[in-house]
Amino acid sequence: MDEIWAVIEERAAHPSEESYTSKILTHSKGIDKSLEKIGEECTEFIIAVKNGDKNRISEEGADLLFHFMLALKRSGVTLQSVWDELQSRRH
Repeated sequence: MDEIWAVIEERAAHPSEESYTSKILTHSKGIDKSLEKIGEECTEFIIAVKNGDKNRISEEGADLLFHFMLALKRSGVTLQSVWDELQSRRH
């Protein structure tokens, strides 16, 4: 996850027209594009889980996590802050 976050950070700092990540981060819809992708991937993940298709669950889970990370970046929230929050919830 840290390596993927580093790529997201790099694409945000140095957008490339060929990069899917850059396209989502700089889309004219702003944060709405990231949120649309989360909704789409979440639905596909739910369907995969309901169907019990382990390969699709992994694929859609990866897509969902990736687009979640893009939305975090677009929101100005770091992945580390999410990890810190999860850690603070351990009892």
